[in-house]
Amino acid sequence: MNQRFRITRSMQPDSGDQDISLEECKAYFSTKADFTYQTVLTVQGEESTMSIEGDFFMWQHGDALIPFRHYMGELYAAVSHQDVVPLMIEIAGDLRADIVEG
Repeated sequence: MNQRFRITRSMQPDSGDQDISLEECKAYFSTKADFTYQTVLTVQGEESTMSIEGDFFMWQHGDALIPFRHYMGELYAAVSHQDVVPLMIEIAGDLRADIVEG
C-alpha cells in the first residue's frame, strides 16, 4: 500500500494566504516539462476501470503517470515510487509549503 502525503501551507501561521490555489498550481506546473494537467484520472484495474473527476497534475516518470491532485487548497500525492519523495520536497519548497502524511 502506498503512503499518501499532502503538500499544504496549513502548518505556517505567518504565511498570509494559506491555500495553494489551483491557478498557482497551473502556473507552477506549466513550467515543468514532465507534468501535464487533466481533469479526469482514469484508474484501470484487472476487472474494472474507474474515472475520478478533479484537478490532476500528472508527472510522467518513465512509463508511469503519477498523479498530484489539487483538492481544497492542497496537493495530494501517493508515494508509489521512491523518486516521488524528492520531487514532493522540491514542489513543497517551491510553493513555500510543508509536507504532511495523510
